[in-house]
Amino acid sequence: MLTRNKRIAAASMILVTMLSSFALTGTVYAKDGDKESVSKEAYYFDYAQYAGDDDGFCDLTPITSDNVHYGWRLGQFAVSGFTRIDDETFEAPVFLKNVGDEVKLSFILEQDINKLNGDSKLTINDDTGWDEIFGIEKTHFGKGALIIVKRDYQNSYADPVIYTDYLSGKAKGAETTVELCEEGDYEVALDYSLLHKSFDDLWIIPTSKVGEFEDDYCIYFRFSVRNGNCMVYPMDVKTENELTNTAFTPNGFYLDLAKSRYLDIDISKQILNEGKDGLVEDTRFNQPARDGEKFTDEGIYNITVKNRYTGRRTEKTIYVGNNNILQAYVSNSGYSIRELTNLVNEGATIRSDGSIKMPETTTTTEATTTTAELTTSLTTTTTAVLTTEDTAIQSESSHDATAPVFQKEESGKGSSRESNGLVVPIAVGVSAATVSSVLTALFVGRRRKSGDSK
Repeated sequence: MLTRNKRIAAASMILVTMLSSFALTGTVYAKDGDKESVSKEAYYFDYAQYAGDDDGFCDLTPITSDNVHYGWRLGQFAVSGFTRIDDETFEAPVFLKNVGDEVKLSFILEQDINKLNGDSKLTINDDTGWDEIFGIEKTHFGKGALIIVKRDYQNSYADPVIYTDYLSGKAKGAETTVELCEEGDYEVALDYSLLHKSFDDLWIIPTSKVGEFEDDYCIYFRFSVRNGNCMVYPMDVKTENELTNTAFTPNGFYLDLAKSRYLDIDISKQILNEGKDGLVEDTRFNQPARDGEKFTDEGIYNITVKNRYTGRRTEKTIYVGNNNILQAYVSNSGYSIRELTNLVNEGATIRSDGSIKMPETTTTTEATTTTAELTTSLTTTTTAVLTTEDTAIQSESSHDATAPVFQKEESGKGSSRESNGLVVPIAVGVSAATVSSVLTALFVGRRRKSGDSK
């Protein structure tokens, strides 16, 4: 039994334990790329309660200072292998796990079950009992019965898993893995009975038995496990290949949650309708979606996934159908449907992958070349005209002024453009500046000739 000094010391310890029944220790190493993460973090449950004597472990009350179990603990359960924990938002702690994490529940025995709290007269009793909370009928519990019940995402309870005689054969300090935990809600109870063989301090243990005193206790707790990701995988209904964001398929798709059962998924569908300004978007539905649901009708599907435990969200867009404008719209977020329609009308083409090939701009290389050739030809012609004029002037000055060299056609006769035996070429398409230069040269030449003849 406990001495007075031990009770005083234990009182302060149990006060802290009862106020904070969960302890968190260790360090988490985050996952980096393909490198496996190693979690050393653990979350502990160790709060034992008094369950009366053969009352079916249904009436749990705190252990008081006059109880033989006051001030010491039998052991503690540990949950490990998770990435993150939320123990404030919900009624029970929620452990978040990523791909590759193995969340496990284990038990660490801190006492010698044949000499509890160092007292050889206080042991774990080999008992027969039942549990009204879990609906377990009277059976041989042995030295402790561990009971685990899992509830799935459909709020369906599995049959309780019972480990009878659980504490038997376990050494003090031993840690035993109980279960690997997938997504779900868990209730755990360790039902055990203490046997006290001493007649000393009979007032401590309320009992009707004589000689040997038995009392029942229970470590009861709840927790939940959730996937920490926020992903949904659209799969082609025909090829069963994954469709990435902005992909399109003529076959349709179905949703694969990869066994993440606690994600909130919404999906909206848009189609094209003929409006007064051309094709316009029309939302046909915006609704929740479920795992495995198929979508095969033509349209643009916007998928939104939310993880209520992390606050993260993911969005994906998938097009079902063969409309090339919608394929481009899904693949090129910078364009509206109206802009894409205008581009196609202007000669743009949409490739099979949804990318856009802009129309090629027509060049004027041929026209430019022709202009250059005409400019060169005109420059040569102008030089020849000026040279001919100078020669004619020099030749005329060597003859008598009354002996004409050239025969001039009388006014009003004929329509020839010949002047002094010269033909002035007119180039179609020559620039105005070039033509002006030629005419100026001819005019100056004639004035010079006229002046000399006077």
